[in-house]
Amino acid sequence: INAEYMGDPSLMASRGARLWSYWRSSCSWRVRLALRLKNIPFEYIPVNLLAGEQLSPEYRAINPFAQVPTLEIDCVRFTQSSAILEYLEETDRTRPLLPADPVLRARAREIMMMIVSGIQPLQNLSVIKEVKRLTDSEEKKNDWAKGAIVSGFSTIERALSPVAGRFCIGDSVTYADICLIPQIYNAKRFGVDMAAYPTIQRIAAECEALPEFIAADPASCPDASA
Repeated sequence: INAEYMGDPSLMASRGARLWSYWRSSCSWRVRLALRLKNIPFEYIPVNLLAGEQLSPEYRAINPFAQVPTLEIDCVRFTQSSAILEYLEETDRTRPLLPADPVLRARAREIMMMIVSGIQPLQNLSVIKEVKRLTDSEEKKNDWAKGAIVSGFSTIERALSPVAGRFCIGDSVTYADICLIPQIYNAKRFGVDMAAYPTIQRIAAECEALPEFIAADPASCPDASA
């Protein structure tokens, strides 16, 4: 495992952030986005999920659940992307990722949870590998993942209608956008027809033009294609 600095190395000592990540992991991607949006430099430590590096004793000592991401910051280690987002938001308000209005804050979290608990777990690597094992079919594996995303995106498209502006919640980036963009990437991987979701597509275009989203993109990661 080789580490690489992301951001201004001269600022590393301020919070000592280190991120164990896999370039194509949507959970890791959420954390990369939050760190970029809050301008927190971090050391990037790749963990190759396809090679099984997450199962090594060395990595299990860092994250007993053997998943990514793991974020070490302020001399504390955290796992689970939602918990990490909450910690970063509570300890750094320089660029809030939640609206001030309590209703809109709840809406941002609502859309986030539709993705992180209602879509992504159904099509993550461990689940689709198990679907393939049980069905002995690559086609059924892909159909399973695609079906989970289509169902979830149909609900999210409707949920966005009363609250979306430039982004998911009004005109500022929130948790909802941070979770949506990686899920769109997965949708395209599994052949989902994104034309069915015009609001999601429009928000994606706004997000993908931002420099922080470009910097956090999988293609910008040092372990891309691993």
